[in-house]
Amino acid sequence: MDGFPMKIGEGVCLGVSVALSSLCYYLYRKSRLTVDRLDGAPHLNINGNLKNIFSVCPGKCLQYAVIEGTVQPLGEPLKSQFQKETVGVLQKFLLREHTRVWSSISHTWVDSERVLLHRADEVPFMLVGSDDIAVKVLHPLQASGVHMEVTHEKFHQVDYGLGDILGQYLRGEKLKGKLETEEMLKVGTALTGVGELVLDTDGTLYLQPPSDGSQYFLSISDFDTLRGEQESTAAGWKTLAVAFALVGAAVTLWITRRYYQQLKLRREREKARREFERLQAETKRERTERQDSAEEQIENPCLICLSQPRNCIVLDCGHVCFCHDCFQALPKRQCPICRQDISRVLPLFYA
Repeated sequence: MDGFPMKIGEGVCLGVSVALSSLCYYLYRKSRLTVDRLDGAPHLNINGNLKNIFSVCPGKCLQYAVIEGTVQPLGEPLKSQFQKETVGVLQKFLLREHTRVWSSISHTWVDSERVLLHRADEVPFMLVGSDDIAVKVLHPLQASGVHMEVTHEKFHQVDYGLGDILGQYLRGEKLKGKLETEEMLKVGTALTGVGELVLDTDGTLYLQPPSDGSQYFLSISDFDTLRGEQESTAAGWKTLAVAFALVGAAVTLWITRRYYQQLKLRREREKARREFERLQAETKRERTERQDSAEEQIENPCLICLSQPRNCIVLDCGHVCFCHDCFQALPKRQCPICRQDISRVLPLFYA
């Protein structure tokens, strides 16, 4: 593979496409495994028969199960900072600053944001079903899925003065404003939980993150919607993996095609050189040695090197102007006299 014609840009594109394809395939397999785990998880109702199921479970534990219930706090619930009548068991407050930054690459203003404050609070809560049977939920902030609703969202826009505007252009950064958002898991919300279900020695039921590393879900949607979201995620990662793989294959085919063309051209030149040497050797055997000394003057020297006789006829123009060594060293296959393309050369011999 000597002289393999891969450019830096092509190598980078090939490497990036392979890396991204591998990453997307890994994420696809992970999402696909999550969907398979959801399909195989038992759906349990929170009622009086729930504890009886654990009598046949080793270790009083179900590694992956689906339950649905109503959110109820264990103690005093959290109150919204902006809607006093709203109470919940999980609360997130996020304050983000939105700016526009001048990009020296695209020469445009680009939107940007940064988090100024992020706070999350929780109180112990449980999922309640029929017959007043409850399941306590552990580590809810570690769960995936949409399990909180936006209870407050407000954008505080900044007013500018003339001096502020001039300063922003000098700094290359414009402050647009601040966005404050509050999310809560409200009391009384119907919640779907997917995780490890454990029966404690005191008879308390717990829903917690799976010990085998499976994904832990809490969602305000029903199970079918949750599964559909995971199925869509897996399909998206699969599409991206195939797309990046096709890009890598296209780059590989392009490089291989150019390498084949260069290899073909190299073989044609080598064939022409050998044919020229063969014709030259046959004629030399029919000639007598004319040079009696090394100091003999060269007749019709090559116009390029001036050290070898002209021994080539250029076709199609018919000019005789250089030796075969200088012909092979030409950067372009053009006659140095008339600049016409050279189709082939023939050896020239003087009688």
